[in-house]
Amino acid sequence: MSKKHLITVSGPTAIGKTAMAIALAQHLNTEIISSDSRQFFKEMTIGTAVPDAEELQAAKHHFIQHISIHDPYTVGDFEKDALGCLEHLFKKHDYVIMAGGSGLYADALIKGIDAFPEVDASVREALNTQFREKGIQSLQQLLLEKDPVYYEKVDIHNPHRLIRALEICIASGKPYSSFLNQPKPDRPFTTLKIGLNASRELIYKRINDRVDKMMEAGLLEEAKQLYPYKDLNALQTVGYKEIFDHLDGHVSLDHAVEEIKKNTRRFAKRQLTWYRKDPEITWFDYDADPQDVFAFIKKEVGGGES
Repeated sequence: MSKKHLITVSGPTAIGKTAMAIALAQHLNTEIISSDSRQFFKEMTIGTAVPDAEELQAAKHHFIQHISIHDPYTVGDFEKDALGCLEHLFKKHDYVIMAGGSGLYADALIKGIDAFPEVDASVREALNTQFREKGIQSLQQLLLEKDPVYYEKVDIHNPHRLIRALEICIASGKPYSSFLNQPKPDRPFTTLKIGLNASRELIYKRINDRVDKMMEAGLLEEAKQLYPYKDLNALQTVGYKEIFDHLDGHVSLDHAVEEIKKNTRRFAKRQLTWYRKDPEITWFDYDADPQDVFAFIKKEVGGGES
């Protein structure tokens, strides 16, 4: 059987991953798996920059708006579902493209994730309540007490990561870090990683422009429709939290928009920090000619059409 290859396209938000993934999928006559966890949810379209109808028609995408904000969905669920999807796709194609800015989800499919104990839903609910009532600082302090090793590694400004680590600490009585770096399973495919990047100034300009376009496209109205569900995990995300603050009467709309831009810039910075730790990524300029990327793929793994 011929070798199967997963080609990943990563990089900071608003850098152009979707366009490059589509160009690669068309060239290789294959399909795209999205590893952008913000784009999984049916109810969140504008604020997550879901590929538009034309883009979705240009190449078949998987894991775009496939679940509801009311459905619990973990990185482990994605790993299981995406492996099943890949198995199906590799029966038809030698190459599959994966694109998205959620490094944790991409790594789950590529490498597998560490095995953690089951956690009672009440533990997660209690931590979410603590987050809402006492703020992220209380979660940061609790993690520092329970697992100082992981505290030094985790993005302490990401409530999802803090709550996930804390629920394991509480449920198991052991530090979250003690469950990390376990032996991972072998995958029946090779992975070739492509990254897109630009100067910080250009990334920030692209982010600011995208936020302005989101507002023009109706982000405020979308957030108003989602406001009754603002405490759900899926909605604890940049682009919605800031509008909810405005709808709560805490800030003006102009201030909320500026906060979205600022927090998205911070998010992009954290994404780049994550990706720069991965020596397997080969970087291209954000506006690289797809033909140059095709040539690189062909040199590395063959790159013929499947």
